[in-house]
Amino acid sequence: MPQINANGVTLEYEDRGTRDAPVILLIMGLGAQMTLWPDELVDALVAEGFRVIRYDNRDIGLSQKMEGAKFPGPAKQILLGKIGLKPAVPYTLADMADDAAALLDALAIDRAHIVGASMGGMIAQLVAANHSGKTITLTSIMSTTGNPKLPAAKKEAMDVLTKRPDSADEAVLVAHGMKIARVIGSPGYPVDEEALRDRVTKTVRRSVYPAGMQRQLAAILHDGDRRARLAGVEAPTLVIHGEDDPLVPSAGGRDTAASIAGARIETFPGMGHDLPLPLVDRFAALIAEHARGAA
Repeated sequence: MPQINANGVTLEYEDRGTRDAPVILLIMGLGAQMTLWPDELVDALVAEGFRVIRYDNRDIGLSQKMEGAKFPGPAKQILLGKIGLKPAVPYTLADMADDAAALLDALAIDRAHIVGASMGGMIAQLVAANHSGKTITLTSIMSTTGNPKLPAAKKEAMDVLTKRPDSADEAVLVAHGMKIARVIGSPGYPVDEEALRDRVTKTVRRSVYPAGMQRQLAAILHDGDRRARLAGVEAPTLVIHGEDDPLVPSAGGRDTAASIAGARIETFPGMGHDLPLPLVDRFAALIAEHARGAA
C-alpha cells in the first residue's frame, strides 16, 4: 500500500475503485489499523460504485509514529477534567481530523463522504464540523458525542481494551487480540474461532504499537463533549450503532443523532462494538443510499 504526506504526517493508505467515482473515506478507531475495515465492506462499497479510501491513523499501523511524545494518563486527565483543566496532549482529535482532510487534499480530492467507526466516528464528526467544505455526508458508526452524562462502557470491555499483553510474543498478542474481539464483539454474530485467529494473526504481523493507542486515548479524553460542535454540522448524517455494544453503549449513537440536525439513526440488535460480516451488505447499502441521497 502507498504512503503520502498529509498535515505533516506520513499516512499509509489504500485507494480502491474507479478514480472518477464519488469518494468514501473510511476512518478507523482507537488503536485499530485500517485493515479492521472488513475487505468485504470495502468490496461492497466499490461494487456500489464508489471510490473507497481507507488509511491508518497517525500513531497506528504503518503510518507515522509519534515516537517519544509524552502523554497524560487517563486517570490524570479525568481528575483534572473534573476541575475544568486539560493537560497538554501530543495531538488532538481535531489534529487527526485535519489529517483526514489533508489526505483528501494530497490525493486531489475536493470532497468526500466521511465514514468513521468508534474513535474514527469522533474524527469523522470533527471533519464534518471543521472541514464542512470537504464533507458531502457524514456516517458515524458505533461512536458517541463525548457527553459526560452518557452511560459508561462496561468495565470488562474497557479493561480488556486498555490492558497491555503480558509479553510481545506473537502467540500472546494473538490470544490477547482474540480476547478483545470476543469481549467487545457482537453477541448476535459470533465469529468462527479459526477465522478470528487468522484475522488477528494478520493484524499482529502487520503492526503492534501499544504506545500509539495510549496517545490516541489521551486525544479522545482531551476532546471532551462535542455536542456544541456537532450542532453546527450541516452535512446529511447517518448514525449506525449496535444495540448490544458493551464499549460504546447505544445511547452514544442516539445522542450523536440527536445532536446533529436531521440526522438519521439505524440500530442493530445483537451488534456489539465491531462490524459483523453478516451485516456488511446492509451497512454498505445504508452508506451507499445515504451518499446517493446527497448527490
